[in-house]
Amino acid sequence: MSQLEHFGRKEISNANSLMTEILAEAKLNIEESQSENTTLAYESDWIQFQKWCSSYGFSSLPSSDDTIGLYLTNLAMEGYKTSSIHRKMSAIITAHQDKGYGSPITQKVKRVMSGIRRRYGSNENGKKPLLVGDILSMLKQIPDNVKGSRDKALLLIGFAGAFRRSELVNLDVEDIRIDQKGLVVMIKKSKTDQYGQGQSVGIPFGRNKDTCPVEAYRSWLRISNLQKGPIFRPINRHGQIQMKRLSDKAVALIVKEYANTVGL
Repeated sequence: MSQLEHFGRKEISNANSLMTEILAEAKLNIEESQSENTTLAYESDWIQFQKWCSSYGFSSLPSSDDTIGLYLTNLAMEGYKTSSIHRKMSAIITAHQDKGYGSPITQKVKRVMSGIRRRYGSNENGKKPLLVGDILSMLKQIPDNVKGSRDKALLLIGFAGAFRRSELVNLDVEDIRIDQKGLVVMIKKSKTDQYGQGQSVGIPFGRNKDTCPVEAYRSWLRISNLQKGPIFRPINRHGQIQMKRLSDKAVALIVKEYANTVGL
């Protein structure tokens, strides 16, 4: 074998190795193109569509515009919000494109969707937002124990910073800094920050010490003795703080618990 032939094979081998790395990196980029919550929702929506098609003897992949039109209409009849129907339609599109098919959403499907918006309404009946008076009433119901300290910090920081549940539960001790003006909260990534650039949110001191989010946070740190890792964690019935992170569903239940006690 000549030196030239040996050199050529080596370069080809290196090129193949590099291309393998590029392909792996590209796959990761595709996976990161959507938030984890969106990906899970799409997977669930696609499974739901497959089951529906199977029950009526329709093909789900590839699917026809007639089938999709009937499916969307069925969703509207069952009371799904238009935003949810749109998401389920996006899941169907994504599943087709991932398998190399074109988008199955034709003008016929778009007309069906337009009719759904007109007949069933596009206004979403969202949850009633909590007001300052509501929060003050809820704070009076919080017990004076470990769980109460956590819940008070959770409610006040969440309300003052207008944070989403997912943003709250993803906070670590390292993400919050206390300065002369109050709290500086670093949100590493959120639903509205798809590229993960992060943003800092300032929370000032409250006028009343009992309803001050900064004091509530300080109190929670003293009681929990947390120095790093997740700020908001589960607490068992013995008042013991767990190592894992509180889930966003748990946050919803905590808010509902106190909201129910004041008749909201």
